[in-house]
Amino acid sequence: MIGLSGDQKAALSNLISWFNSENKIYITLGGYAGTGKTTLIGILRQNFFDQNKKLKVAFCTFTGKASRVLRSKLIEAKALFPLDFVGTIHSLIYSPIEDEKTKEIIGWKRKDEIEADLIIVDEASMVDIFIWQDLLSYKIPIIAVGDHGQLPPIRENFNLMQKPDLKLEEIHRQAKENPIIKLSIMARETGKIPISFFGRNVKKISYGESDSWEAVEELLKSYNEDTMILCGYNKTRIKINDFIRNSLGFESPVPQTRDRVVCLRNNRAKGIFNGMLGSVFDIKDKEGDFYKARIAMDGEEGIYKGLIYKAQFGAPEPINFTKERFRLRTHDIFDFGYALTVHKAQGSQAKRVILFEERFSKSNDDEWRRWLYTGITRAEEELFIIG
Repeated sequence: MIGLSGDQKAALSNLISWFNSENKIYITLGGYAGTGKTTLIGILRQNFFDQNKKLKVAFCTFTGKASRVLRSKLIEAKALFPLDFVGTIHSLIYSPIEDEKTKEIIGWKRKDEIEADLIIVDEASMVDIFIWQDLLSYKIPIIAVGDHGQLPPIRENFNLMQKPDLKLEEIHRQAKENPIIKLSIMARETGKIPISFFGRNVKKISYGESDSWEAVEELLKSYNEDTMILCGYNKTRIKINDFIRNSLGFESPVPQTRDRVVCLRNNRAKGIFNGMLGSVFDIKDKEGDFYKARIAMDGEEGIYKGLIYKAQFGAPEPINFTKERFRLRTHDIFDFGYALTVHKAQGSQAKRVILFEERFSKSNDDEWRRWLYTGITRAEEELFIIG
């Protein structure tokens, strides 16, 4: 355990004791950015392998992109073994239902059983009550890992990271030198980031200064799929989406092939979830309220196919789909996905993040600190805060 912090050592000991106990069901591990959650999980997996080389561990995440990142980290740490599974929660516990004639996937059903002795769920705060109940139904021990400093899931009464059983709060010495981690600590502790340069491609710009407008516009015009643009208000999100679409040459206000889109409602039958991003593969106007679309979802296998609601694109709020005529699960809701609210970006990360500081008038200090912290920690390499 050389090189582990005090709280990492304590968490590792507690996790091993929990797994060796008889009546284990699940345990939650919360950790701030820079505290070494993945490092700890890697060491835990190595420990289990040393004790039992036949142990099967299923590592799973909410999205395909996140599972690819987790896989690379586990391989780098030499903590992924031949019997292990790494993938999405969806691919772990659901099987596709195919149309007998076309052989196309038309839905998903929960598997009767899965081969694993332990399930480790990363970014567990993204898991809703329905998926969690499906995971628990296999009666396989679960370690749920997440960041307890982030915002709680929006419009959800269920949050695995609300009061984690174990916590990592000591920032590693190496992580403290990372300017993004430095800003995340400032956000979490004070809720204030000063106008300044903090490192290469990590800075806060004052939006109120006239010479900053040009810099902000250049940042937005340099948008690509490695960029995540975050804000607080839906009206800001709509303006940014329009600006970027215009700069990319989209002349029509309706969605086109190659447009970036974001899913706004879970549809477990089709394997799409709130906040998932994708690019329009093709789209056709259907009579009535819907487009017939095929969308390549980021990091996911296969192509989404279905009917998506026209009026959602550019709408100031997510459309309420509780009305009788919208209850069919064959109808899904997407919007332009160039800019997102911070709530929608939870569970996702990007190499470059452009964050517009926008505080809601009704938010208290704790909610604001969590909002700012969540936005900052979406960035992997570059961070530009517009304040």
